[in-house]
Amino acid sequence: MRSASITVGFAVASLVASLGCEPASESPTPAASPASASTSEPASAFFRDMAAEAGIDFTLETRLHPDPRLPEIVAGGGAAGDFDGDGRLDLYLVQATGAGGNRLFRNLGDWRFEDVTDGSGAADAARFGMGVATGDYDGDGDLDLYVTNLGRDTLLRNDGGMRFTDATEAAGLGQTGFGASATFFDGDGDGDLDLFVTNYVDWSEDRELDCRRATGEPDYCAPARYERPSRDVLFRNDGDGRFTDVSESSGIASAAGTGLGVAALDADGDGRLDLFVANDGMPDHLWMNRGDLRFEETATRAGCDRDLSGVAKAGMGVAVEDLDDDGDPDVLVCNLGGETDSLHRNDGGRFVDVTSRAGLSAASRRYTRFGLAFLDVDLDGNLDLYAATGRVGVGGVQHDPDDPYAEPDLFMLGGGDGRFRAVGADDGFDPEIRTSRGLIVGDFDDDGRPDLVVLDRERPTRLLRNITEARGPWLLLDIRDAAGAPAIGARVRVELPTRTLTRWVRTDSSYLCARDPRVLIAPGAGVEPTAIEVVWPDGRRRRLETIELNTVMRIDPPGLDAESGPPEIDSR
Repeated sequence: MRSASITVGFAVASLVASLGCEPASESPTPAASPASASTSEPASAFFRDMAAEAGIDFTLETRLHPDPRLPEIVAGGGAAGDFDGDGRLDLYLVQATGAGGNRLFRNLGDWRFEDVTDGSGAADAARFGMGVATGDYDGDGDLDLYVTNLGRDTLLRNDGGMRFTDATEAAGLGQTGFGASATFFDGDGDGDLDLFVTNYVDWSEDRELDCRRATGEPDYCAPARYERPSRDVLFRNDGDGRFTDVSESSGIASAAGTGLGVAALDADGDGRLDLFVANDGMPDHLWMNRGDLRFEETATRAGCDRDLSGVAKAGMGVAVEDLDDDGDPDVLVCNLGGETDSLHRNDGGRFVDVTSRAGLSAASRRYTRFGLAFLDVDLDGNLDLYAATGRVGVGGVQHDPDDPYAEPDLFMLGGGDGRFRAVGADDGFDPEIRTSRGLIVGDFDDDGRPDLVVLDRERPTRLLRNITEARGPWLLLDIRDAAGAPAIGARVRVELPTRTLTRWVRTDSSYLCARDPRVLIAPGAGVEPTAIEVVWPDGRRRRLETIELNTVMRIDPPGLDAESGPPEIDSR
């Protein structure tokens, strides 16, 4: 199995050469920290790192220059998806300066993965990679990849059998900014997936700044120092394999920002997908979908552009779920160390900051959070919270003498009362201390317990198997569209005796990553669903009242009756 080394490709090597230094591959590898040098594995009641055992051999390399360069400190994305259609969740990891480019790992089952990058066309080598979005843009039933880069982005069309073709130019794509998170979503309701791409800072080597720590040593600069925010980009899917840039006509280009995280969501329940963008050091954006691919920026009016004190914080990752079971999506934005997370509870399209009430203020303030996810780790019926952490500047207490940016991940258990409790070593959670960025959620062994992939800067990627003793039953819903691909944007309502769970089919959120599109339902110990209703983005519905628990259930849309026109509810 091939490991990702640190030799840079042609385009990245050219950038490195322009900086007047030797390529990263000729720089010494940093010494392992005392924690990483140990062969012992931290005891955990929740997760076990399976990466080495499973064959996931990937290290995110980011160095462009001996002195700090902004792109180095924010890279680290990847995606989970069934790319070969065999029913198992595969893994795609985005590289920055490492040789060989991005890596594609096929899931062979039983926690074994094979690096199948060579010959797959998926490497997108010689670029400085940032993140990735997944979706079936061409309607052929399989997941395609859109890779964001520092420079030209890349659209990789899935041609089946773990074979990808660079379709960027043919599709009319290939923006050349500082791309960060992206999402495929059906913004105009025409049945195909449009594409939204966040852009971070209008950065180039000749615009890099000299920022220093209190000791006088070089450090990474805050994005505000550059005074060069960017505009995000919206591409309309024309339905013929091509996209058209509609950023201007849609209104998306009307507001600049420093976009890092994004999630598509129906914030006001009107059936149209809106967009939430986390901006770093600037007010966040909520783009409300007014129909016909026209968007209005309403975050200030909706109450989710900044925190309760009126501060615009350093937004990075985004997590979206219905936390209070009222049927609409709530939004969590994670921020810089010294700042709290921002949890915005959705009350019918207007948002209320409930960060303190949820118990998130004190715990989140200690770390700089990037990758972010709500997930029910122990299957007790309550959503928990996991955040991948790592600083962007040196200061305060250092957790690892060999990596001043490293921090322990943040894990909090949900108690069912709207509050979260931080979990530590006394509870059986003792994570390795690393500089972490992307966080991917996926059930890699189909046992109903959500697993995690964490992208760590200059360290091997972690594949965290969920080993928690499950407290209740589960159901993994594999919702498909008419072509057989994940039905991105579909809404799932699971009726329980005392409440209704609402979830959505999505691959976006977190940070620079694409997640498992399947919907995991954990009703809680001794609780059984009475019905499941799925509403597809085009309005088709299916209601199921015979439900088998502890299984993966595929749900396809009902057919359309050409004579009657509108789809009917199909029960089985």
